[in-house]
Formats: sequence, C-alpha cells, structure tokens
Amino acid sequence: MTYGMNSLSHKNCLIIGLGQTGLSCARFLANRALGIAIMDTRENPPSVQDVKNAYPQVLIKTGGLDQDWILKADLIVLSPGVDPRLPEIEIARQAGIEIVGDIELFARYADAPIVAITGSNGKSTVTTLLALMAQVSGKTVRAGGNLGTPALDLLEESAPDFYILELSSFQLETVRSLNAFAAVVLNVSPDHMDRYDSVESYQCAKQTIFNGDGVMVINRDDPIVNSMSQPGRNIIGFSLHESQGVDFGLLETEGQTWLAEGEYPLLPIDQMKIVGMHNIANALAALALGSAMALPMSSMLSAIREYKGLPHRCRLVRQLNGVRWFNDSKATNVGASVAAINGLASNGRIILIAGGVGKEQDFSELTPSLKASVKAVILLGLDADKIAQVIPTGVDQLQAKDMADAVKIAQQIALEGDNVLLSPACASFDMFSSYVERGNCFEQAVREIAA
Repeated sequence: MTYGMNSLSHKNCLIIGLGQTGLSCARFLANRALGIAIMDTRENPPSVQDVKNAYPQVLIKTGGLDQDWILKADLIVLSPGVDPRLPEIEIARQAGIEIVGDIELFARYADAPIVAITGSNGKSTVTTLLALMAQVSGKTVRAGGNLGTPALDLLEESAPDFYILELSSFQLETVRSLNAFAAVVLNVSPDHMDRYDSVESYQCAKQTIFNGDGVMVINRDDPIVNSMSQPGRNIIGFSLHESQGVDFGLLETEGQTWLAEGEYPLLPIDQMKIVGMHNIANALAALALGSAMALPMSSMLSAIREYKGLPHRCRLVRQLNGVRWFNDSKATNVGASVAAINGLASNGRIILIAGGVGKEQDFSELTPSLKASVKAVILLGLDADKIAQVIPTGVDQLQAKDMADAVKIAQQIALEGDNVLLSPACASFDMFSSYVERGNCFEQAVREIAA
C-alpha cells in the first residue's frame, strides 16, 4: 500500500464546528496553504481565539450557519459534533459539494499503516493498551483520534510504524478512504439515539471502519459485530469463551482462567491489573490487533501485565472496610454500564450510582443486569426517573441530590464484600462539565470517607 499520495485540489475549504477537532482541521489546512473559512452555530466556540491568534487571515462566522457561505465552498470539513442531517448540510450535499471529516482528511494524507478501533464501549482502553503493546515491542506509534491528540495533528510528526486511531461513530460518518491495515468493532449497543434515525444507522456508521481490504478483528460474542464479517477477508476473532483455531479467547487450566490463543494458554487473568470481564474482552481484542501487526507475544503479554487502565473507566478508587469503590464515570451509555455491572458481578454484590442526561436511550436493557447483580441503585441527575422505571422489584432505589450525597448514601448501606460502582449510563452535562469532572467529584467524595 502507498501512503501519503492523496492531496486536496480544493481552494475554498469551509470548516463547520470549532472545537478541538475543528482547530486541528484549521491548522492542517492552513499549513498546506489552502483557503479556509470557519463557521460555528455557537456565539463563542471554545477554539475561536486560538484560530484568530494563529491565523488572523481566516474568516470566521459564529452564531449560526450561513447558507451562502456553505454553497460557496468547494469542500466542507464537518466536525464530528455537527449533525450531518442539518438542513443546511443536506442542501450542500444536494448541490454536489464534497463533505468530509478530519478522519477522511487523515486517511488521504497518512504516511503509515492505520490500525482503527471503534465500538460502543472499550475503545479508549483498547487503543491505549495496544499502543503500549507496540511501544514495548519497540515500534514507533502515534495514537489519537477520538482520544487524546486529534488525528490530523499526528501527521505533523515524522511517519511512525503505525498510527493507532480511536474512532467514534460520528467520525466514521464522513469516511470513505480509510482502508485500515487492521480494524475492530469491539461491540455495538444502542447509543447516540438523539443523533441517529435508527439503531441500524448507528450500526452502519460503526461498520464503515471495515471498508477496504485490511484485517478484520471480530467480537465473536456480539451477534451484530459477527454479522459484519466479510467473505474473503483476513479475520481474527476474539471471545470470552474458548477460542476456535487461532482466535483469541479463554481457557480453564490448572484451576485458573487464562487468556489464550487457540488451545495455547498465554496469561492467567489474575495477573492483569484491570478488572472485569469487559476488560478481559478488551485485552483479547488488543491481542488480536497486535497479532495482526506482528507484535511479539512476549511484549504484548508484558504490556497487559503492566497496564493499569484509564481514569474514569471502571477503575478501583479505594478499598475500605471490605468495600471496593469503582469509578466508571466514562460509562455514558447503557451498554457501558451493563458491561461494568456484568464485569464486576463475580466480585460481590453491587451498589450502583447512575443517572444524568439519557440521550433518549432505552434503559430497559439495564434491567436483567440489575436483577442479577445489583442490590441497590442510587439515582441522581436529569433522567433519574427514567432509570427508576426499569429497576426491578427487589432492588432498592434511593435518590441523591448530588454526587457527595450519593457517596454518603452508598457508604451507609454498603456491607463488607460489596462493590460501589459509579457507572451512570448517561452523559454528565446536566450537573457537570464532563464525565471527567463527574468522576473526579466521585473520587474526592470517596477519599473523604473516614477510615
């Protein structure tokens, strides 16, 4: 495959959306001497001053979308937070104006093979774990995308051995040229139903990551992902059951559960620092991707032993009086919370703290996991009442006025052997600036509990 051979012939590029991604698009296009203008529906978007300082020649319009500006563009670069169904965008599409996103631009200019990772849950864990595996193997990698460094900023450095990209469904909506060296859809559960017309359209956005002829890494346990397999492609599977052939899975041997490749045990799971069955699945996915990259197995297993996980992703905060407190604030959808609950279920009963902005999700998918593993749900936030409606009989439900109150209630009802899990199943913007602030508030309250 030849890399970095595609260039833009467009002279008038309009960037719509000026957050972190929009700023990276402005830098990328301005550094290539392309004519750009920027538009944002917000009066004062977060990166507007940065652009004015660095590129005073760039025209910027805020406070709405101007149809005349849009129709004068040769190329529209749409930030992932901008809904492509907006009438102004649809008119541009019908007028024949090319509409791309930052990942499409990245794919056209990338000068090394791309490993692409998406899924409803687990993307950041797999991205950072795989990057660590590659680094331990002596490879030069640049990781970013939906996590950390914007993808286009990665191109400003020298070419690595691999680019490792975490990609959201929003980013994948405008991708046509990706053709990743290896790609994975970790799992699919309904999310962002305020953005998509149907669950199927959300799934189709995720499936775009497999376009091309690279290695497909498939979650054998997810029927939706399994159905994305394409005949004639090189496919590596992973499963939380015994693997088949060279696929990655689990084995029971010597009284322990092991990560395994086919019939060969690789590593006892009790040597991993990250907890929960969902994180075991993440480790298997990273092994599958790493094997596609021909990383040495010894290096990959060393990285798994070392990897402590990411903040706000089912991370152990404290163990006090036999009670374990976990911060999973990044669980902004139902699927993520179900994964965390099921992942911790074998470690004792769970007290769940949940609630926030529901994004028009169907919370009924929580019910089986609540019934099986949760003894109490502490609710807070805008859509707490919607979650309350799906809590089964026999599971206590309590209301909290804020995060500190939720932690106080959990402390009062927790018994030795219990797990208190912040896994909200909702976005955070009703009460917090981000899931990070929400998780930090939880951790602070937990640390203030008197020993």
